[in-house]
Amino acid sequence: MSNADLANLSDKLMLTTVVMYIIALVAYAADMGFGRRGAATAAAARTADAAVQEKAAAKVLVGAGGAADVGDTEVAKADATTDDDAERPQVDWGSLAILLSVLGVGAHLGVLVSRGLAASRWPWGNMYEFLTAISFAAVAAFMVVMFRHKARFLGAPVMFAAVIALGAANIWLYDSVGPVTPALNSYWIAIHVSAAIIATGAFTVAGAATILYFLKSREEAREEAREEAREEALAGAGAGAGAGVKVRGGALARVPSAETLDRLAMRVTMFAFPIWTAAIIMGAIWADQAWGRYWGWDPKEIWSFVTWIIYAAYLHARATSGWKGRKAAFLSLLAFAALLFNFFGVNYMFSGLHSYA
Repeated sequence: MSNADLANLSDKLMLTTVVMYIIALVAYAADMGFGRRGAATAAAARTADAAVQEKAAAKVLVGAGGAADVGDTEVAKADATTDDDAERPQVDWGSLAILLSVLGVGAHLGVLVSRGLAASRWPWGNMYEFLTAISFAAVAAFMVVMFRHKARFLGAPVMFAAVIALGAANIWLYDSVGPVTPALNSYWIAIHVSAAIIATGAFTVAGAATILYFLKSREEAREEAREEAREEALAGAGAGAGAGVKVRGGALARVPSAETLDRLAMRVTMFAFPIWTAAIIMGAIWADQAWGRYWGWDPKEIWSFVTWIIYAAYLHARATSGWKGRKAAFLSLLAFAALLFNFFGVNYMFSGLHSYA
């Protein structure tokens, strides 16, 4: 297969990847939205069973009569409705989303491999390739976290980020296969840039968990306020008012507690931070070989260090000062914003030795 054929294969696999990720995004969103109905239905079924048992006990004590016959008819209708709902085919959105994610990651890996073979180099020598590689790292990191920590709820935000990134890469950053600039023609691109890609992908997963933390904590605060109002209403109206309580659910009903999301974001950050540190150190060594100095306060170097400082402050505050919850989440989100600016803002707003990227 010629280099042109490999480059064409890479482009076709890119289209396949984007389509897979878009469908997976819809499936993850449907799993979060429609999957909550299963929990609500189960709760309603338990409530109905309790009501049936109460009616049966009342019938035994009072005796069979006309009213009891009416109750039997209503229970029979409810049972028939429940059976119809149980027999209705249900779509397993979660399994579909996972399957599409696996297929999409395979196609995504094919994009990078075929493009690298076509160019006879590591496939992250320009912004298009770099963003494609970061998207792959983010999805791959999500899948590791999903299987290890049962964090399927991260699928929607991570897939959304991947689709946006790949869309931007193909619409605005696409570049044909070709040689890299002389500064990038080094074995360090396989070490330094790879470490930066892996760390950025993991930080993206941590950022998604942090964003979900803010949404979930807000929902929990609202639910707590509703629960307090409900208890006050019950205290004022008597115990009989409890019969009107309804099962509540929301788009985040299948997302774990805010505290769990906070811990998950910290764990992923603890994994990514040493890799980011190694990337900065290896970048300094490469800079000495390429430009004759380890550190020159280039805009990319500055913002890479700023990102490192904020993430270090985040981990230090959690370890020594016991920071958790909203304070720690704000710091984590600030670090992620610095990471995004380091990638997008620095490359297009400033000029420096890294401008070739």
